Amino acid sequence: MSLKYALYTGCTARESTPELLKSTMAVAEKLGIELVLLDEASCCGASHLQDFDDFLSLVLNARNICYAEKLELPMITICNTCQLNTALTKKRLDENPELKERVNEKLGEVGLEYRGTVSVRHFLYALIEDYGLENIKKKVTRPLSTINIAPFYGCHNIRPSELHHHFNRTKESPYMPTSLDDLIEALEGNSVDYEHKNRCCGFHVDLQAPKTANRLSGNALVDAIDNNADVMVTPCPLCHLNLDVKQHAAAKEVGREINLPVLHLPQLIGLALGCTPEELGLNHNVTDVTLV
Repeated sequence: MSLKYALYTGCTARESTPELLKSTMAVAEKLGIELVLLDEASCCGASHLQDFDDFLSLVLNARNICYAEKLELPMITICNTCQLNTALTKKRLDENPELKERVNEKLGEVGLEYRGTVSVRHFLYALIEDYGLENIKKKVTRPLSTINIAPFYGCHNIRPSELHHHFNRTKESPYMPTSLDDLIEALEGNSVDYEHKNRCCGFHVDLQAPKTANRLSGNALVDAIDNNADVMVTPCPLCHLNLDVKQHAAAKEVGREINLPVLHLPQLIGLALGCTPEELGLNHNVTDVTLV
C-alpha cells in the first residue's frame, strides 16, 4: 500500500509537544506512509484569530492549503483545532466564489492561488479510511491487551458535525463517536467507555477562566480513572497539554488525586507497532508513562 500526504503540523507539534511530530513520523514509517512536511505553513489561528479578523484567518489558512496544492497531495493534520480551522476555510471558500476571489487577491501578493484541489483530514481519519483498521491490526507486534485505554476525542475533530461529515467518510456522531474506540480495538487494547470522552478539555478558556478549564480537564481525567482507565489517549495536542501538563491544577480544582498517563494518538499506535520509547518521544510526556 502506497500512501503519501502533505503533513500540516500546526504550531504545537513543533514547539510545545515535539513528541507528537516525532511519534507521527515514527508511525508513518512503520506503516509505510510517506509524509511531506509543509515547512512553509504557519499557525491556523487557533480559533482565536478568527474572533478578531475573520478574513485574515481565511487568508492564513488558505495559504497553508496552497502549499499542499503545489505538491498535489492531500493534506493531513495532527491537531483537532488545526483541522477545524483548515477544513472550515476550505469549505467556505469552495462554496463562495466571491470570497474565494477576495482571498486569492490577497494571496496573489505572495505568488499563491487557492484552487480547492486537495482534501483536508485529520491523521486519525486518514488511517481509518485510507490505510484501514484491518491493515493496522496486521502490523501490531505488541498487542495492548493488558491496558485499559480511555479515548478522549476533544471538540474540534467531531464538531460541528456538518463539517466533520463533509470531509470524512467515517461520519460519526458528535455525541457517540467511535473512531478512537475502533482504533484501540484494532490495536488489541481495551477501550474504556466513560461519560466525558467527547467533552471539552477546557483549553480554549484557559486564559479567560483557568479554574473552569482545570475543572473540565479534571472531570474528564477523574471520570476515566473511575472507569478503570490505565491511560488516556487523544488526537489533539491542545487537549493533551491540558490533560497531561495540568493534572496537578486539575486535581486541586476537583479535589481528587490524579495520576493518569496521557498519550498522543500516534504514541499509542507506535507502542502497538513496536516503536521504542525514544522513537515516540515518551520522555517529553509530563505525567509518568512507564506504567504503559
